[in-house]
Amino acid sequence: MAIDRPRPRPQHPPRAPRPSPRTAPAARVVLAVLATVAVAGALGSAGVVWSGGVPGSAESAGSAGSAGPGAIAAPSVGGIAEAMAATAKQDRHAGDSPRERRLRQRMVEQQIRSRGVTSPRVLAAMEQVPRHLFVPDGERGQAYEDHPLPIGGGQTISQPYIVALMTALLGLPPQSRVLEIGTGSGYQAAVLSRVAYQVYSVEILPELGARARETLVRLGYENVQVRIGDGYRGWPEAAPFDGILLTAAPHAVPPPLIAQLKPGGRMVLPIGGFDQDLIVLTKQPDGSVREEKVIPVRFVPMTGEAEGRP
Repeated sequence: MAIDRPRPRPQHPPRAPRPSPRTAPAARVVLAVLATVAVAGALGSAGVVWSGGVPGSAESAGSAGSAGPGAIAAPSVGGIAEAMAATAKQDRHAGDSPRERRLRQRMVEQQIRSRGVTSPRVLAAMEQVPRHLFVPDGERGQAYEDHPLPIGGGQTISQPYIVALMTALLGLPPQSRVLEIGTGSGYQAAVLSRVAYQVYSVEILPELGARARETLVRLGYENVQVRIGDGYRGWPEAAPFDGILLTAAPHAVPPPLIAQLKPGGRMVLPIGGFDQDLIVLTKQPDGSVREEKVIPVRFVPMTGEAEGRP
């Protein structure tokens, strides 16, 4: 669960205080620009591309619809509609009004697609899943804003862009099975459920896990299973997985999770202590992994067995 948006590396000590999401909008915009630049060229095959320019700038607006070197064109609205039609069912809930659906559409266009996430399936999932139903009542007015939100227990629901980016970076094939470590509110699992056949999610905090399970059941996400426990050792009886996603940062990649990843599968996770990077590990046929750094991030630390590991 991200506790701040992607951030640039500080150049000189001392470290500046992290901007508050509600009191420093200009600083947050600058950080968003730097994060988007950092994604340039990363894993285009996963539906994450960079065509130059800065989100919201004249340059990026002028290049809409035409991709830069090595990029692919963003999908049309029709492409998203086709992806939505291809999902198992539409997300329609009593608490999901036309206003919230319009806010989601704006979120997808302004926060996600504009930053280079182009996978029609991921964009459709982000447009379908009612984020406001996964946050506390007092935070619902902020549900579609461009920053994380607290969900209790010292945890957060990640910024919408980070949820979409991590989902796209998995590059999940059809009929895929995915493992999530860190259920949190259940929102990331719900998004994954729209691009995967089956989602297995592990949450170490009992109260949070029980609440997420109840929310997912109530909203009809039948292809998500939630387990309360330490995610360090994964979910061995359901392995292997086509993709594994961590929403908390270990200092090192847990070996049991690598063992549970299929050859050719990807693991997307934040890694590090104070300084963290979002990385993608791709498992090779011989069992080794190839690592790619994507952007600097700030997530809550992974607790449990991971805390006792170097």
